[in-house]
Amino acid sequence: MPDADAPEFSQTRRPPGVDKPRRLRPRFHYELLVCGVAGHELVGVDARTIRPEDALVVRERDGARWYRCLRCDSWLALAPPAEPTRDTIPGRGEVELPLRGKPLRDKIVLRLIAVNRAFHFVVLGLLAVAAFAVAHNEAVLHRTFYRTVTAIQTSLGGPAHTTHGGLTGRVESLLSQRHSTLVIAGFVLLAYALVEGVEAVGLWYGRRWAEYLTFVVTASLLPYELVELAHRVTPFKVIALIVNVAVVAYLLFAKRLFGLRGGAQADEREREADVGWDALARAWPGAAAR
Repeated sequence: MPDADAPEFSQTRRPPGVDKPRRLRPRFHYELLVCGVAGHELVGVDARTIRPEDALVVRERDGARWYRCLRCDSWLALAPPAEPTRDTIPGRGEVELPLRGKPLRDKIVLRLIAVNRAFHFVVLGLLAVAAFAVAHNEAVLHRTFYRTVTAIQTSLGGPAHTTHGGLTGRVESLLSQRHSTLVIAGFVLLAYALVEGVEAVGLWYGRRWAEYLTFVVTASLLPYELVELAHRVTPFKVIALIVNVAVVAYLLFAKRLFGLRGGAQADEREREADVGWDALARAWPGAAAR
């Protein structure tokens, strides 16, 4: 920003994007990503007058106003508003500061996990519906399945009856299950789908209890996934295992569950260090509001 009176940046907490990334280890700045997608967070663009005490977020020089993004610390030069709607910029109590630093990273990562859990909710819900549908229409579906397979086989010049493998074999195995087994499977799938749905909602809104629930449920499934991999290795199973291990590790270490690395109190201290007016002042120390 072209301001001769502007102080130097803090050397301990430098704004995102000003340091050259290390080779092969670039630092990912979530603030720049979010601002690139959602736009900058500016305050006072509709104010008639800029006061000296507003220098932390807005400054005037040579007929232009420089607005500081409250998320990524970028300064943007804009002309004063032609039709201002307020006399001065909002007070600190009126401004809802956006997330920055680790809290912003956690929000993005947790929402990515939430999307994954929402996908599980949909898939498991559909499987539960399918299990109930098969259980209550087993005879009809059984006849329809065999008529369809027979028609396909004979149209291709094959025998009318044969032992099927692959997908048809699995469908045939499903239709041969007892009614009670299908009903129980449907309820289990439905219960698991509901748990995944609760996880998705809780993680989307950053609830601490959802982090614990997701950790317990995901960690409890890891032994089963390892057993499945021991029987047969497929790309889908490998990817699913990697994703779930990453989720468990992230929640345990980055989110400090079960008191690890200082627990929730340490997590809250990090949040306070990255978000708030004090964090903005530290990123531009000499411009702290008086």
